[in-house]
Amino acid sequence: MRLAFITGASSGIGQALAQRYYLAGYDLALVARNASAIEAWAHEQQLAPARYRIYAADVAVTDHIIAAGQACLAAQGVPDVVIANAGISLGVDTAEREDLDVMAQVFATNNLGMAATFHPFIPAMTRRREGTLVGIASVAGIRGLPGHGAYCASKAAVISYCESLRGELRSAGVRVVTLCPGYVDTPLTRQNRYAMPFLMHPDDFARQAFAAIEAGTSYRVIPWPMGVAAKLLRLLPNALFDRLLAGRPRKHRHSVRR
Repeated sequence: MRLAFITGASSGIGQALAQRYYLAGYDLALVARNASAIEAWAHEQQLAPARYRIYAADVAVTDHIIAAGQACLAAQGVPDVVIANAGISLGVDTAEREDLDVMAQVFATNNLGMAATFHPFIPAMTRRREGTLVGIASVAGIRGLPGHGAYCASKAAVISYCESLRGELRSAGVRVVTLCPGYVDTPLTRQNRYAMPFLMHPDDFARQAFAAIEAGTSYRVIPWPMGVAAKLLRLLPNALFDRLLAGRPRKHRHSVRR
């Protein structure tokens, strides 16, 4: 039986991916801080208890997510697919001292947390000469948005990190896939104060993501119209891009003291 290890599986994209992989016949290793939420969802979906295990871990705490990966290896074996999906999006203002701590929190989750998620599985996948590591980036990593500096920077780093890792592991038989979602209707995006073109349902994203991962696609923006829009934005001269963003609502600040 094939096995998928998925972080951030308690809601949104992670939960939709878990459902898609289960329906495709995979066993599941599901990771989130809120293990009870995953358990409630698994019971509601009537998942077969023998086909999934839940690991409570905070990906922002390196030793926690590494321990979850090691527990998976011991209990379920080497996954065929590891999806580093857990991520946070918090608005920041660099002029505010406390927001530097918020930025550190975003990087700890979205960047170091991804590397720590992959870490336990790379030696085993390399020995087996097979496996797929999936990093969930974002179209927000392609160009920066007002108030979104921490999130945009972290997702740009995800894209570059996965590209580096892909080069490192190519000769070992381990594939690295980078997925860049556009706007997906999740608790993360419902806080946004601006228009979200091509907004997707999580199940639609999961269906397209599953197909891209199974095909071994190295990089994919989902949905494809957002990919076209992102490429066009990347080509815009800075002066024109800045004018397009003039007056755009900023993302709400989030202070760690709140």
